[in-house]
Amino acid sequence: MSSVNKTIAAYDEIERVVAYDADMDVMHPNRHRMADVIAEVLAAQNVELGSVIDLGTGTGLLLQRLLSRFPGARAVAIDGARQMLVLARTRLGDFAERVDFRVGDFRDLADVCRGIPAADAVVSSFALHHLQPEAKSALARTAFAMLNPGGWFLNADLVLAEDDYLEELIQRMRVRGIVHRAAGRDRRFLDEASTQAFLKQMEEKEGDQPQRLASDLAALVGAGFAHVTLFWRETREVVVGGAKPLP
Repeated sequence: MSSVNKTIAAYDEIERVVAYDADMDVMHPNRHRMADVIAEVLAAQNVELGSVIDLGTGTGLLLQRLLSRFPGARAVAIDGARQMLVLARTRLGDFAERVDFRVGDFRDLADVCRGIPAADAVVSSFALHHLQPEAKSALARTAFAMLNPGGWFLNADLVLAEDDYLEELIQRMRVRGIVHRAAGRDRRFLDEASTQAFLKQMEEKEGDQPQRLASDLAALVGAGFAHVTLFWRETREVVVGGAKPLP
């Protein structure tokens, strides 16, 4: 089973879906700030956002921020896990009226989005690290083709450190942060040993395979994006993006 298919299967398990937001707040509390960074980049264009495609919508946190910030925007929400989209629809409430929910594998983005006009932004949050580098580069090229000129591709995700020593150091920081935030309330995160064991099992089950930052940026450059940059970073969590050049 491919890494993405493993991810889809994992996120269609009702136990994982129900616990997802609470778990993410313990493991990745920066995701709220990362969603805000994406919204801030799009708002800084001083052009009203008309349409956005969200890859790996999950429970809808990022879309909730964008649809709240841009009241005229409509969205396409794509996730391979049907149960996640059910939860996202609930989370979005009235905003869901502006969303086209589509169950599908974003490796087949062109087919999943068949019939959808070009978008002003393609965004993603904590999803693309399940792709192998070749698939990530192919996705970047497809996203480029689906954007209006001047549109942005923005990704909030995980990366590996620049070398093995830094990766080990950052992982130690990560584990200790999780233990601190859990504060003894979660048996999975009682100490560093139990936390490391849980994270290893989870990442293997879900097919995590983050790449180094340079690789992710190169994929965007190779797809034709301009102004490719790192907008925000804290250890292994980043927001990167690039714009489709104007004619």
